[in-house]
This record gives sequence, C-alpha cells and structure tokens, in this order.
Amino acid sequence: MPDAEDVRRVALSLPDTTEKVAWNMPTFRVAGKMFATLPEDETSIAVRCPKEERDELVLAEPEKFWIADHEAGFAWVRVRLSVLEDEPELRDILADSWRQAAPSRLLDTYPELGIPAAE
Repeated sequence: MPDAEDVRRVALSLPDTTEKVAWNMPTFRVAGKMFATLPEDETSIAVRCPKEERDELVLAEPEKFWIADHEAGFAWVRVRLSVLEDEPELRDILADSWRQAAPSRLLDTYPELGIPAAE
C-alpha cells in the first residue's frame, strides 16, 4: 500500500513538478498549476479528474474514490491510499492528474505521459 512518502516521491518525479504547502498541506504543482494534494491525515490524495469520469469512478469503486464536500463543484476526486493495489497504480493516477494540469509544451515534450522509467 502506498503511503505519503510514496505520493511525494512519485509526484516529484513527474516533469517540472514542485511541492508547495497550501492550506496547511502539501500540494504538488506542474508549471505552477496544482494537480495533487495530500490532505491533513495523509491517508488519501486529491487529484484532478473530469467530473463525468469522477462520478463514474466513485460509482464503480466507492471504497477507493470519493468526493469531498468542499470539492464537489470542482473537477477533483479523492483517492484512499490504503485501497490502492501498488505503486504503479498510484503513478498512473498521479500522472493522469499531472497531464490535466500540464501545459502543452510539457505534454509535447513527454508524450509517454511524462512518467520517468521506474527505478
């Protein structure tokens, strides 16, 4: 099961990503645009997700995905770390969120999703 340090390591491995504390929690940004947060108890992450896909994810896997009340109007979904199968699943989720926030110059530079090879 991935933990907060895995989230940090994987997120920061994505191109042009920085970590910044906002709202008293770590947030991860690509080219200054937020794509993930590690909320207060560090047992979940919030990531970008188009609303229609988000709703489908929550219906399909409610034990893994949910929508925080204060994020309901935005294209974000929460992911419970304890339910993720492994680090590759975490990497896929973070990379997908990264792609939604990344500028086109980075998407063009990293057509393979911007995911460095696993070490």
